[in-house]
Amino acid sequence: MMKSIAMTLLASTVLVGAAQAETFRWSATTDPQTMDPHAANLAPVTSFLNNIYEGLVRRGRDMAIEPSLATRWEPLQGEDGWRFYLREGVTFHDGAAFTADDVLFSYERGISEQSDVRSWFAPVSDVRVVDDQTVDIVLNAPNPIFPDSIANWMIMDRGWAEANGSTAPARDETTTATLETNGTGPFMLEAREPGVETSLVPTPDWWDTAEHNITRAILNPITTPATAIAALVSGEVDMLATVPVQDVDRLRQSEEITVFEGLEARVIMMGFGHDQAELYGGDGTLDENPFQDVAVRQAVAHAIDVEAIDTVLMDGLAEPASQLQPAGLSGYSDVHAARPDYDPELARQLLAGAGYPEGFSFNLKCTNDRYLNDSDVCQAIVGMLAQVGLEAQLEAMPVAGYWTELREGNYDMFLLGWSPGTFDAEHPIRFLAHTPTDTLGTWNFGGYSNPRVDQLLPLVRSELDPTERQAMLDEIAGILQDEVAYVPLYEEPLVWAAREGIDLVQRPDNFFMLRWVNIDR
Repeated sequence: MMKSIAMTLLASTVLVGAAQAETFRWSATTDPQTMDPHAANLAPVTSFLNNIYEGLVRRGRDMAIEPSLATRWEPLQGEDGWRFYLREGVTFHDGAAFTADDVLFSYERGISEQSDVRSWFAPVSDVRVVDDQTVDIVLNAPNPIFPDSIANWMIMDRGWAEANGSTAPARDETTTATLETNGTGPFMLEAREPGVETSLVPTPDWWDTAEHNITRAILNPITTPATAIAALVSGEVDMLATVPVQDVDRLRQSEEITVFEGLEARVIMMGFGHDQAELYGGDGTLDENPFQDVAVRQAVAHAIDVEAIDTVLMDGLAEPASQLQPAGLSGYSDVHAARPDYDPELARQLLAGAGYPEGFSFNLKCTNDRYLNDSDVCQAIVGMLAQVGLEAQLEAMPVAGYWTELREGNYDMFLLGWSPGTFDAEHPIRFLAHTPTDTLGTWNFGGYSNPRVDQLLPLVRSELDPTERQAMLDEIAGILQDEVAYVPLYEEPLVWAAREGIDLVQRPDNFFMLRWVNIDR
């Protein structure tokens, strides 16, 4: 039976009620690489900074969109777009008042050349300040899901950024915003030592009602699984936001540990260098890129045994995936729910028909500290591909330098995980499947391009009829499958663990929100 993402919406311990305030320590394998909310469109960064910065809207415990810095919003009259009415009396952590000008500044910053979130604003043609508490966001076309799409757009204070030389995102450099923050959120940055320890304290005059009893929250990244488990068992940390699946059974048996299990809204997939004329790796005997042939990409899809990966490396906690987003989310194509069968013989036939009966060698880039068992998964795939004659030269590396390698084209195949920030199929299409431009296809490292996909994307965004919209999404899903733009592998397991007496909420986007943590030791 298909495991439901909805499981994670219910995964929390019994409410402990009022309890004495406490220091809370947690760990994850990946440290947020920056404190700049517009410099890195990465889940570890966005998740962490959602505790410090806020947007006009936010997602609640059940993932529904709810008011945040905007109290309400409505469609514009006479033009496409939305009017947002801002919350009065909100201040940044340094005491400066939050106004519509800060929204305008955060938009200008977000669309700048250095920004890693530019694609979020591709539908936007203008942002207008109506008054201090009202802002209009004008769109190029009707876009009913636009408010949902900006849940992770974090608002910065113009005055603070200007005073601290941080008016532009620090994607490729270091500025004050890289290490310091000034948000409006429930927690304030107290101290930061990248890769070692980051501490937060509650915002004393936060506009919303605090639902936690934390006096200080401390993140200590631990990259070694055995060390992380030992820290949890010993009580050195209160919670692990990344639990190795091989340790889940042991932790389930402990009366002092609560394990939170579900599926993350993230698909792990393999990508290709579609636009690379020659192989980056290999043995130098080929002067072409075989992965530009769809038959070769089909061979890769049929050579990978996803069920075996799930059973052996994921303890049966993953779910095979057929599309760029998980099943059950908005826009998922039920008519394209089947994924390629594991069929090594068919893979060998496809390679022979493409002119590679003996296979070939190539470079495979993977992370070794970003996704659950990522390097082990890649090593397993190396063995599977070898069975059909494909010799993958595996390079597994820390995520800190991984995205740069992909952006520079230093790969032939690569591992990627994607979680749709809007919980809608439009999101991965916009980032991963549209022909790369300044604002679209910004994570389409392989340069995949299909004119029909490009044509349909803006129509998907503006279509108000759900049946018509789904028909277009079905067509796109079919194109991506037929052309093997990517090879979706599985929906990643979502496993956290906490000490007894820790009450928290596990959301399927894998965002850990401190404002819902209560401790009763």
